[in-house]
Amino acid sequence: MTRILTLLLSTSILLPAVAQRNFEVGISTGVTNYYGDLGNYDGAVQWNSSRPGVSIAFRDFLNNKKRYVTRSLTTEARISWFRTGYEERDAIPGMEYGELRNYRRGLGFRNDLIGASGHLVLNAYREPYQPLFQQRFFMYFQVGVGVYYGRPKADLFNGAPDTLNRYHFWNDGTVRDAPRGTPGANEIERDGTYETDLYEWQTEGGKGAGEAGRRYRISPIHIAVPMGVGVRYMVTKEVSFGMELNYIMFTDDHIDDVSDRYATYDEIRKAYPGDPRRQALARYISDPTGDGTDGTDGYFTSRRGNPGLLDTISFLSFEVSYKFKRGVGRRSILSMQRS
Repeated sequence: MTRILTLLLSTSILLPAVAQRNFEVGISTGVTNYYGDLGNYDGAVQWNSSRPGVSIAFRDFLNNKKRYVTRSLTTEARISWFRTGYEERDAIPGMEYGELRNYRRGLGFRNDLIGASGHLVLNAYREPYQPLFQQRFFMYFQVGVGVYYGRPKADLFNGAPDTLNRYHFWNDGTVRDAPRGTPGANEIERDGTYETDLYEWQTEGGKGAGEAGRRYRISPIHIAVPMGVGVRYMVTKEVSFGMELNYIMFTDDHIDDVSDRYATYDEIRKAYPGDPRRQALARYISDPTGDGTDGTDGYFTSRRGNPGLLDTISFLSFEVSYKFKRGVGRRSILSMQRS
């Protein structure tokens, strides 16, 4: 699967170079926001989910046989890196811990998504026969399809994955080195290392759960439909600045490893037969605070996510781009009309 992703990325980079000698390259950076099954805000937007992202776009690499000065409909390819994540135990300014919707559940993840995508772009310019650099400002709309690689991970241990190194989440908002109510328990800080690959553990129940030695059969390859709107300002014929809001809608609900219901304790025992240590680790990794489930398949304790709610991220970015000069002998339709 890694080879497939590498091939896709290489194709995105090489295609502009081999298809035509002139093309545009844009580099953008900005912030991502996550929309999924985790969250403490009641609304759709989780304002404390912002993470960084970077994208490189290649435009106008298809042949322009009619030598148009500019085209309303064009294509582009992108390679991107998006850091996506959320922590339900993180404090929100102005809100008490008891007011946080999912604070006691305390799930969290980080997923570094790397991928390639192709887009169809509609340039909304005013004059069809006037170059974009003369119009300066113009809007554009884009939609496409992308392939992204990413495995969600969690920060659940202060060091190596071991029950002795696990975090203990207390109801007063602290993280300590001993279970709740233990006299003399020390308050500690999480080390910020996302060491636990959630795809390697039995975190959810459902179809196939409870099989001996079962591991998640979830692919780290995620298909998505990116779409967005932006505005671009042409400084010169070659240089432009832009701002874009892009929504990337995934076709699966596993970017955050939260989709259906908690694994029951019986399913975990069957998944790790004769291994009490791994059973204890799996129970903790699935339900870090111990408040999410009582280990049975009940109405109030089994729900972990909503499989009907697919994961989405947004990417608000600022871009600078450079258009390389056209090859020798290229003429515009205007110049041909004048000759």
